[in-house]
Amino acid sequence: MQLLGLAQGQVRLGEPLPWSIRDAQGRLLLARGHVVENEAQLAALLERGASVDIEEVRAAAAQGETQRTRPLSLFGLWERALWQLDRVLRSAETEPGFVARLDELVRHIEALTLRDPDIAIWLTVRQDRKRLTIYALAHAVHCALVGLLMARRLGWDEPRTTTLMRAALTMNIAILELQGRMAAQGVPPTPGQLDQIRVHPARGVELLRAAGVDDAVWLEAVAQHHERPDGGGYPDGLRQVAELPTVLRWIDVFMAKMAPRALRAPLSPQVAARQLFQETGGHAAAAAIIKEFGIYPPGEFVQLKSGELAVVVRRGANASTPLAASITDRQGMPSTSTVVRDTARPEFAITGLPAVQAVVLRMPPERLFGIPE
Repeated sequence: MQLLGLAQGQVRLGEPLPWSIRDAQGRLLLARGHVVENEAQLAALLERGASVDIEEVRAAAAQGETQRTRPLSLFGLWERALWQLDRVLRSAETEPGFVARLDELVRHIEALTLRDPDIAIWLTVRQDRKRLTIYALAHAVHCALVGLLMARRLGWDEPRTTTLMRAALTMNIAILELQGRMAAQGVPPTPGQLDQIRVHPARGVELLRAAGVDDAVWLEAVAQHHERPDGGGYPDGLRQVAELPTVLRWIDVFMAKMAPRALRAPLSPQVAARQLFQETGGHAAAAAIIKEFGIYPPGEFVQLKSGELAVVVRRGANASTPLAASITDRQGMPSTSTVVRDTARPEFAITGLPAVQAVVLRMPPERLFGIPE
């Protein structure tokens, strides 16, 4: 049994569970079909390290059991997109129509991102350490949405943008399980794992060709997304690398640095952005990504002059003055209600980035953003 930390967006209050909920050791807490009635019950489950069997989640997603009459929140739709990607990539070798299914998902991710870019960025910043086993899925989706935001800021045309998103979603098709194991295993990669990593771009191209992909630019992006112009990349040590795979590599590395691992904490968005800018020499693509995130991106914890600890939910009129939802009162005590503060106002100005390792954010993100749960 492979356990996955339960995400709040997976549970729909007042409706039967489509899978069982277990504790961190795999012991049954609630059987499939049980109804979680309210937020207090859900919070108690999360405090106990609630997890689900990843195979049960896949089976429920494949059977459409998570689709109910009540519409999903935007966070729920993003959660569903992860499992849609899981099904598309795993069926590449066994079901016809792979490209059409992937393009449908590309359009869906584009629609979700443009519906609320702040929530899209939030997802890339505020990642759950208990969900490392599906790192490959989350990472691919995050790279695709960041590529979309970057491309739109740079004025890329639709075909080029679509190709970048296709490549982002499929660049690691050959190592889906391996990425999750490596993120969660808590020890450095083994020699065998490093061998698989080194050949995965070429193996990915093989899988995509077998699935019916004949777009040369898409295949090139997957083949070269770990190559570097100094010849230090892999698998072929190329010194001439096309622009699309180069941009994809930058996005890939930027997202990976902000993702948690069992072996290390994630880099802050500020450090990751600075390293991206330095590595690329201030390339326009890197500058566009950094501008999209801003100095304090959605999902970032900030300390306010008022004494409140808050989490950024909306980018502001400029990069240094976002909107932030307070999660403590002025004395630093956890708040029972959420108030959105405009950090452009002097009394709510951001004074720094707090050490938030001990902060556990149990409040549903829908409430922080003021949208229906």
